[in-house]
Amino acid sequence: MRKIWDIHGGIHPPENKDQSLTRHISHAGVPPTLVVPLSQHIGAPATPCVAVGDHVLKGQTIADAEGFISVPVHAPSSGEVIAIENRDIPHASGMQDTCIVIATDGREEWIEREAHGNWVELEESKLLQLIRAAGISGMGGAGFPSAVKLNPPPTKVIDTLIINGTECEPYITADHALLRERPSQLAEGIAILCKLINPLHIIIGIEDNKLDVVAGVKQAIEEIDYSQLGRLANDSKEVRRASIEIVTFPTKYPSGGEKQLIEILTGKQVPKGGLPADLGIVCHNPGTAIAIRNAVIDGTPLIERITTLTGDAIKDKGNVDVLLGTPIQYLLEQFGFDHSINNRLIMGGPMMGFALKTSKAPIIKITNCILAPSENELPTPPPAQACIRCGMCAEACPASLLPQQLFWFAQGKELDKLTQHNLADCIECGACSYVCPSHIPLVQYYRASKAEIRQRDQDLIKAEASKVRFDARQERLDRLEAEKLAARKARQEKAKARSAAAKQAGDTNLKDSQDAKAAAIAAAVARANNKKASKPTDSKQPESANPDDPVAKALAARAQSATMSDADKAAQALEKAEQRLEKTQQRLIKAEQENDDNLEAFKAAAEKARSKLDALKDTVPPKPEQTKDPHAEQEENSAIVKKRATEQDDPVARALAKRAATASTPALSSAEKAQQAMEKAEQRLEKAKLRLKKAEADQDPNIAAFSKALEKAETKAAQAKQAFEATTE
Repeated sequence: MRKIWDIHGGIHPPENKDQSLTRHISHAGVPPTLVVPLSQHIGAPATPCVAVGDHVLKGQTIADAEGFISVPVHAPSSGEVIAIENRDIPHASGMQDTCIVIATDGREEWIEREAHGNWVELEESKLLQLIRAAGISGMGGAGFPSAVKLNPPPTKVIDTLIINGTECEPYITADHALLRERPSQLAEGIAILCKLINPLHIIIGIEDNKLDVVAGVKQAIEEIDYSQLGRLANDSKEVRRASIEIVTFPTKYPSGGEKQLIEILTGKQVPKGGLPADLGIVCHNPGTAIAIRNAVIDGTPLIERITTLTGDAIKDKGNVDVLLGTPIQYLLEQFGFDHSINNRLIMGGPMMGFALKTSKAPIIKITNCILAPSENELPTPPPAQACIRCGMCAEACPASLLPQQLFWFAQGKELDKLTQHNLADCIECGACSYVCPSHIPLVQYYRASKAEIRQRDQDLIKAEASKVRFDARQERLDRLEAEKLAARKARQEKAKARSAAAKQAGDTNLKDSQDAKAAAIAAAVARANNKKASKPTDSKQPESANPDDPVAKALAARAQSATMSDADKAAQALEKAEQRLEKTQQRLIKAEQENDDNLEAFKAAAEKARSKLDALKDTVPPKPEQTKDPHAEQEENSAIVKKRATEQDDPVARALAKRAATASTPALSSAEKAQQAMEKAEQRLEKAKLRLKKAEADQDPNIAAFSKALEKAETKAAQAKQAFEATTE
């Protein structure tokens, strides 16, 4: 006989189980409409793979698993998908969630199923695939995907399989009915589990209030051939039977909790924050084992389950085989529900269940009981009073927690202290609330606090992820900025080096030029003194000056300018401006050919020379009529232009050609000239804008010069526009 351990705390509430065990498992039938939620288990909800208007068959996959911890959802009956929308689901908050709504056709047409009668020959990976594809999750607890539970990591060696047939919650008898009426299916399911996890020991735990099922389960187990099931296989039947134990133990709530049952049967305690697999143990519910058997041997996905219907407001109490997605309202109507005496509907038992907000919610994979009590049977809890610090909650807690302190921390929203006091170990059995003389709904506080802690942890994870992304982005921007600064500094250093080299060369040239100029001036002064000394006193005419003497040239030019009229002076200035323009154009062409770094400066100089030339043209008065034949002069100019145009890319030739073309065109009026000047000014303004934009994009060190050039171009364009408008008034 296996030794039995006891757990801390626990209570003995009225069981009220007999009323639902007076009849065999019955069928609820097919409702007109099935509402199938996409999330009926722990993990990610499934994703719809059908659309509104599709006709589906019974057992057909209508939603695919989304992620590792997830299972698919199947059509419980044949019919047409009429909606995929939010509907009421069984939840303590009365929330809605995405559901696939099927209008049944009553024909119950099945998909083609893949049965595996000789499943022993299948590989473990194939078995896991069949279980996952059938959408099987735990049917006695929170609904953890079974395929994940049966595939532990290699570091966790499973040596014990526990079948949890305890069902300690009052009123609920779904597992009891299965153990009583379908023991052979349970035995086959256990055999499949053996092949998957290869345990050394199998323990079927049953409370002593279900002794009527022990004989049937024992007989079904003995009929199974374990000769090919891993470590349980042995030539001696006695050894194999000794490895599969049916253990009964005293009834006590909540001995059906997974951690509590492990402690009762093995004396081991699951570590804080750990899993049974850490101890080499896996627990499964009888309903889950039978669902695995149906999926592998019959090829039937999880589309129905056994649900207990009980309470004084239900006439035909019992256990019902009901299709998933069946509205609870329809189910109650089939079994004589009396709404007039019912005070509330509870999904689950009176200890761990919750009140349903509406009877329109459907049956899901974890719906093991619908309790419809009367007020006399299950009175509404009285208003909570102040805690009297009696300590009864701590005595009843099966997890050895301090419910009183947890209650205070929950009231104060002290989440860190709740975590430190192991709130996560609370199984929400309700034993503390049951024994509380002040009727404080302790479990409700704990559930709300757990939700707040989960939300806080999720927010922290999201915040940390956001911080990582922000830091990465900031690092990238800083790196790019550093690269830009380095490139800019390199360009500046290069420009400084070029400037220093140019300055050095310029200083040498300037010094040579200054020395030559000083020498020329000294020679000119000496010549002037000699001339003055040798000049006759009565002579009024100066001696002929040396044509190469720069001083003489300057004096001659000054003397000539003194005798010139204003018109001649303007014409001379215009001619010099044209010469300067030609020189700047030649320098610009050379800079373009050599790809000089100061190309933009040469362009700006050319534009400046052109602007001065255009300004001088307006000040030059028209020349008097020429005695020379204009046609002859035009032909002469054309000949000169053609002669110079023979040289490729000659800027002087281009300028002369342009001047010749201008001379050959009819004379323009003042308004036309003003319009032409305005158009040219606008063109120069557009070019200045483009140059500044390009300089900003290239981060040119001469951006200030380009900005100043743009301002001048804008001023000249505005002046040209005013001049044109003045001629049109």
